[in-house]
Amino acid sequence: MARSPIRPIRLRRLGVDYPRRGKRTWRRWVPSWRQALGVVVLGFTALAGLFAAVYASVDIPDENTEARSQGTVYYWADGSQLVSVGSVNRQNVTLDDIPDSVENAVIAAENETFYSDPGVSATGIARAVVSVVTGGETQGGSTITQQYVKNTYLSQEQSATRKFKEFFISLKLNNKKDKDEILQGYLNTSWFGRGAYGIQAAAHAYYGIPAKDLDPSQAALLASLLKGAEQYDPAGGGGNHERAVDRWAWILDRQVETGTMTKAERAAYRKFPEPKPATKPTSLGGQTGYLVDIANKYIKKRTGLTDKDLFRGGYRVHTTFDKARVGQLERAVRNVRERDLDPEKRPEDKYVEVGAASVRSDGAVVAVYGGADAVTHFANNADTAGVPTGSAFKPFVLAAALQHGDGITLDSGYDSAGRLLKDGPYAAPPALPGAGSGQVMVTAPTPLRDALIKSSNATFVLLGKDIGLKKVKELAVSAGLHEQSLARLDKSFPLGTSTPSAVRMADAYTAFSNDGMRADPYSVTGMTRDGETVEGFEKPEPRRAMDASVADDVNNTLGMLAWTRLRQDGKFTTFAGSRSVDELSAGATGKDDRMKSAWFIGHTEGLTTAVTMFRNKPGTPQLLGMQGVGGPDSERGNVFPLRIWNAYVTGK
Repeated sequence: MARSPIRPIRLRRLGVDYPRRGKRTWRRWVPSWRQALGVVVLGFTALAGLFAAVYASVDIPDENTEARSQGTVYYWADGSQLVSVGSVNRQNVTLDDIPDSVENAVIAAENETFYSDPGVSATGIARAVVSVVTGGETQGGSTITQQYVKNTYLSQEQSATRKFKEFFISLKLNNKKDKDEILQGYLNTSWFGRGAYGIQAAAHAYYGIPAKDLDPSQAALLASLLKGAEQYDPAGGGGNHERAVDRWAWILDRQVETGTMTKAERAAYRKFPEPKPATKPTSLGGQTGYLVDIANKYIKKRTGLTDKDLFRGGYRVHTTFDKARVGQLERAVRNVRERDLDPEKRPEDKYVEVGAASVRSDGAVVAVYGGADAVTHFANNADTAGVPTGSAFKPFVLAAALQHGDGITLDSGYDSAGRLLKDGPYAAPPALPGAGSGQVMVTAPTPLRDALIKSSNATFVLLGKDIGLKKVKELAVSAGLHEQSLARLDKSFPLGTSTPSAVRMADAYTAFSNDGMRADPYSVTGMTRDGETVEGFEKPEPRRAMDASVADDVNNTLGMLAWTRLRQDGKFTTFAGSRSVDELSAGATGKDDRMKSAWFIGHTEGLTTAVTMFRNKPGTPQLLGMQGVGGPDSERGNVFPLRIWNAYVTGK
């Protein structure tokens, strides 16, 4: 049975000439200009009505002062409190106590139309909402009024709902408060880094003066921090200083363009106003500041939270740090330094730094030593790349050879011509040395096993070349070393020119003692805010870095190396006799290393600990040499990381 044709909805019954009379074919379906205009007007009327309804329904909430009244509390692995990072460092001031140069710099940098705009940027909001919805990068583009609303009335979450509220609250606030009042609130609530909320706290944190004494050059630097203190604090690493200088100069130039500074005034500020060194609260002294630093880095990596968010407070952070182990590691470093180093009598003992980290086989960071005191020594020696590993890198070269070298074993070795004997250097017995004239003395090549124990540079240069430096690099990355910390691939690469941190070296070595499996290092097991769980702290999954047989071969060799090094050092405290060779392994730099550092990475009873020693004079970009540190018998300082590790694991 034939189906009735579907008839279009006829709007003539509603008094609308559609489809249009008197038109044929497709023209009857094209609206007239009057009809099109009517639809547009109707649409705008509906949108205006909706806008008015939403505007009326959105109220300006109370200020979110609750978060500012709480500290963020960090806990040891056993649940006891490590430290509470106190309430927000903020001191309100009026515009009368803020120089015009500060206001001009901030407006030029953040929102030059501040005094004439309606408090919102529709294009900025649209761009931010699209970015949030599509999962793109977090967008700025907000007016000063919108930023003040976010600081004072809303959470820091990046969501379309929050952006929607921000827009309407900003409109209402702009109609309710005058611009000077909004600007004053913005300057008192903005994050400037170094724990400082507001311009007054920032002036003290960066220049040690009140806000009223800031000059235009200093004001431009502080204004640059509003773009992101983590990227623009000159004291930070990773190009911060260069970025800060560029933005400082740009802000001064912008003030000339906007008419708030003359060219003559601008010409007076050519020298960058270096801020004072960053400091930490006394509550973060000793090792505490280094522990919090490592925990915060991990939090930011897993959650997207920033230093600004963490300093707002209200978080409860549960870490992997073992209180007893941290204290034991600190005592071990202090005791060895006091016993064996004398900077007053030996100039070579000056500027000696130590970094150390203990990592469990599952990746948990159990203890670190970041320096003498986090309040006076800002850099975290345990988690800072820049110290070459030397021969401590050679186990990765050996592992790559066993993993990828067809037929290569621990018994393989090189002959005097540099040829690799895969079946072992003892396959053909060497000629015995004789006393007779004309007899040639032949020295047997060293097997790879012995080459690692003896730290033979020549063997590992040849091995890296034969296996391929790219293969060595790939295995080191699989073991957990950051690719950006690895040196360029030249003939010195197998000798340890790379500069990973102590945390990463300890974690990478766990692959040798854990059948080739390793997990990323982690320092936080859980986090809450206002009783709500913060997502992102699932335990890292273990991954295979190398075959189990390869890991076992390297680990057994490292066990021999460990006992060899322990016996060679006449001053070491006797290692607990109950531990067998199978429970102990270590990698280390040797007396023939020419790197400006000394390392010892030891594993025992499920805990791998990396200890590094180097010399770093403040203000000097290059490390100082280790020759002579601790006296002529210290093997370029290489005995000291071993002694620190031994004192740490034995508690003596």
